[in-house]
Amino acid sequence: MATIHSYEPKAGHGLRHDPLNAIIAPRPIGWISSLSADGARNLAPYSFFNAFNYWPPIIGFSSTGWKDTARNIQETGEFVWNLATRPLAQAMNATSAMAPSDVDEFDLAGLTATASVKVAAPRVAESPVAFECRLTQQIRLTDAAGEAVEAWLTLGEVVMVHIDASLLVDGVYDTLAANPILRGGGPADYFCIDETGRFQMIRP
Repeated sequence: MATIHSYEPKAGHGLRHDPLNAIIAPRPIGWISSLSADGARNLAPYSFFNAFNYWPPIIGFSSTGWKDTARNIQETGEFVWNLATRPLAQAMNATSAMAPSDVDEFDLAGLTATASVKVAAPRVAESPVAFECRLTQQIRLTDAAGEAVEAWLTLGEVVMVHIDASLLVDGVYDTLAANPILRGGGPADYFCIDETGRFQMIRP
């Protein structure tokens, strides 16, 4: 019979590194670009990110702490999600630096800001996929007792999609060809996907 390591999170996990992020992994990366109310550009990655609805398409991310991205979106009601890929991994990582609000992460990471169509926030020109979004909800998370925690969930409706046409094969988006990177566990783990990991199942 397997030995089970069980713990109550509020009492501590008793391990060298919190296993939660490694268990819920790999996770897509919310590489979010935004503008402040006075027009300052911001670009930052969030590993608590996913899609939450088909129609209208709604995506979201959680910010631990009230960071520039969350504040910018509250002020302007807009943001852009940019796909983080293996060729862009180092640039994406550079934008995770805890920089002052007046630092432009596009410049910091050597990336090109290109104009969006429906929102004022720019997108990353080097990224092969981008979703322009309008804010639908911004929710401060609470624990089971109803006490507020230092995390804010931002949800946005996708109002414009940009896809590099080379990733569309006979009208189907080629996830593998996009070469996305995914956040894993531990302090530094990321993952790629390849053909060996693909399998198919038809819903019953």
